[in-house]
Amino acid sequence: MKTIFVGITGASGVTYGLRLVDLALAAGHRVVGCASEWGQKVVGQETGVPWADRARRWNREYPETWAEVSPGALGAGPASGSYRLDGTVIIPASLSTLGHLASGAATNLIHRAGAVALKEGRTLVVVPREAPLGLIDLRNLTTLAEAGAAIVPASPGFYHHPKTIEDLVDQLVGKVLDRLGVDHQIVPRWDGKEFS
Repeated sequence: MKTIFVGITGASGVTYGLRLVDLALAAGHRVVGCASEWGQKVVGQETGVPWADRARRWNREYPETWAEVSPGALGAGPASGSYRLDGTVIIPASLSTLGHLASGAATNLIHRAGAVALKEGRTLVVVPREAPLGLIDLRNLTTLAEAGAAIVPASPGFYHHPKTIEDLVDQLVGKVLDRLGVDHQIVPRWDGKEFS
């Protein structure tokens, strides 16, 4: 069982983060979840289901493996390098969050958890969801990659012939799970037989 911190920020594409939490919990992993103030607003706006309702459902269904932490709780476990995590994922990562991470200026728990992952040499997966990207954003992403973060842009592939939006979401979430070292079978893997 892995322990994963999942931060959901105020970028569009919160479905990626919600699906990651669902899959990780269903697979028996422990998830420490945190949605920023704007992340919570976007969850409600994009899905029609408030963040608080989702968190209550996870707490009810997975009381032993789900833990929610407040974005303002800068003294919570994930803010410390001594708190053991197997991976930290910020999905989706707003451009503001990228700026905070790249500059080392943590103003909420998501920023701090990302900074701790970098300073401790642990897995940090950042999933930016924005287009187009400006020069400042690209520089921030470069800084994060140079510091050890895995950058997994929210740009799903189509080689698996997706039929639904859920298929597209799962393909990207599968890539995040791969970076975390979490085994899954949610999408077929490319075998190259069509081109052999």
